[in-house]
Amino acid sequence: MNDGDQGTGQTARPKRADARRNKETLLDAAAAIFVTSGVEAPIRDIAAKAGVGTATIYRHFPTRADLIIAVYRHQVDACAEAGPALLAAGPTPHAALGRWMNLFVDFLVTKHGLAAVLQSDNAGFETLHAYFIDRLLPVCTGLLDAAVASGEIRSDLQAYELMRGVGNLCIGAESDPRYDARRLVELLIAGLRRTH
Repeated sequence: MNDGDQGTGQTARPKRADARRNKETLLDAAAAIFVTSGVEAPIRDIAAKAGVGTATIYRHFPTRADLIIAVYRHQVDACAEAGPALLAAGPTPHAALGRWMNLFVDFLVTKHGLAAVLQSDNAGFETLHAYFIDRLLPVCTGLLDAAVASGEIRSDLQAYELMRGVGNLCIGAESDPRYDARRLVELLIAGLRRTH
């Protein structure tokens, strides 16, 4: 009986890890489809990209709003986790800040349409916005602080101001193919450099 218990414990862990990976694959596929087709894209397109059936999506996310919220949270988490990794691996804190801002821009462009879907649930939208701020503001602050400490950028900018400004630069990016929000954000980040 003890051997059976050990065997069950050993097989249960990989299943949980597999289920988590499968869910992440599904969320990544949904995010990619949302970027190209918007948040109203057919569920069958998301299922095809993820390599699963539509029933699998509905089992995890009974409504479109559930899926959109999960994608949003998944992307916030990925963006938050990327900050420290970029800082550790980057050649300079300023370069890490620039790379993180590119991820942040991609995230902002992807999340368009969320407000319309959650319009009827103002409390849900406010909860997501609070999650966004709680997770990403400390990451941006850490990147800015490191770039300031290294002497690369000016010290008179707060993370909230930067994130808000970048958010404003992303407005309309999804509806005008001639508008390149990422390029404007790169110019903004380059403009933070200290002039000696």
